[in-house]
Amino acid sequence: MNDIQALLPILIPLVLIEWTLAIVALVHVLRHPNYRFGNRIMWILIVLFVQFIGPIIYFLFGRGEHE
Repeated sequence: MNDIQALLPILIPLVLIEWTLAIVALVHVLRHPNYRFGNRIMWILIVLFVQFIGPIIYFLFGRGEHE
């Protein structure tokens, strides 16, 4: 239990960054119809279920051109 408490100052910011990235990526997926690869359902699943790296993958490879 003491090990977890010692790691909390590191884990809390990481969790907040992860949630923020996921929410921003999910909002972007839902609002924009154009994707470089795949479709909306695929990107929603990647953003939600591939922890921490999923939103980064979307912003690097999935986000389409601006309308």
